Amino acid sequence: MAARTIQVSEFKAKCIAALREVERTGEALVVTLRGKPLARVEPIRRGRRLGALSGAGTIRGDIVTGDFDGEWEK
Repeated sequence: MAARTIQVSEFKAKCIAALREVERTGEALVVTLRGKPLARVEPIRRGRRLGALSGAGTIRGDIVTGDFDGEWEK
């Protein structure tokens, strides 16, 4: 999906409305100055990140008491 482009002067005049549109549509907005990209406004991805990988891994063997005797010098 291509980002919508807006001139910095228009962004300045309609900043709140532009930000709300980005949030509503999920589409990025590129702010330009004299035809060159100046900034990119993207929506924050809301969602639960903590625990996102819960259940994705497996435990093999005993993780509490390991046998590391052969790995240390005596």
